[in-house]
Parts: sequence; C-alpha cells; structure tokens
Amino acid sequence: MSIEGRASPLQLFRFHVTFAEHTLQENQSEKQQDICSGAFSDVSGLEATMEPRVIKEGGRNWGAVQRSGPVTFSTVILKRGVTRSRDLWRWFSGHRTGVYSLRMTVVITMYDPAGGPVLAWKLDNALPIKFKFADVNAKGSEVSVEELHLTHEGMSLVNPIALPRGTDAE
Repeated sequence: MSIEGRASPLQLFRFHVTFAEHTLQENQSEKQQDICSGAFSDVSGLEATMEPRVIKEGGRNWGAVQRSGPVTFSTVILKRGVTRSRDLWRWFSGHRTGVYSLRMTVVITMYDPAGGPVLAWKLDNALPIKFKFADVNAKGSEVSVEELHLTHEGMSLVNPIALPRGTDAE
C-alpha cells in the first residue's frame, strides 16, 4: 500500500467506524440499519471500570469481602476522521429524525497496515455529546471531523473477522 516507496496516507486512518440504528419490524424482530461510516486516526476512552462492593463481615479480621459492583464507561472520543456524508452531524443535531436522543450501535474496527481487521469494539446505545469540525479545506469533498465524543451504555469486544469492511455511506 505504498505510492512510490511512500506510505499511503490512508494508513493513518486505522479505525473504521460504523453507526447503525436498530428498528423493530412488523414481526417484532429487530433489524439493524447502517446509517453511515467513517475513518478515524485516533480513538480514546475505550474503558470500563467496575467499582467493587466492600462487605465487612464480623469475625473476618484479615479484610473485607470484595464483590463486583456497578460498571461505568468512559466517554469514547473519535479524533481526526473523514466521512463522505453529513449524517454524523445530523445525528448530533437531531435533524435526521427530529429526535435529539436517537441512540445508535457503534462498531469501531481497528485495522493493521496490511488492511486486515485486528480488533473491534461495539458500543451499545451510543449518543453523541460533542462534535467538532476540522478546519475547512476547499480541495476535498469529505466531511472532516476533528472530534466526536460518544457516551454509551455498554461496550463489548466483537469478532472483527465476521465484520465486513464497509465503505463510507454517501
């Protein structure tokens, strides 16, 4: 993937992100519809923290019992991205459906330099809380996103091999 011995600039965008909406069909089955996708160079905040519950038992002098407690998730920050559509902005601003709290499933797939998927994370019920456009350049037709902050209700690792590498939605 090099151009005359130089690295391709597309290798900088190692994270492919798809945004999907869940809808309920007539037969009560759930259908996932991809809304848009994009490529980002940096992702941070893929973090889950479990706060243990401490239970003090009488007669247990060597320490308290530790039990699992509630799990909290950090805000995921996607940085320096490109997409061919304005759907991310519409999602943030609520213009697409008129609903400002539309939740989506977000899948973040990391690729190696050869273009093969390495890891994939799925965010459940994601909601955009900050959107920052990159500096505008008249030479390109892509929408550049400097930062997109997402809050979500759950995170899991998914099999990246089973995910097709999508292209940007128009």
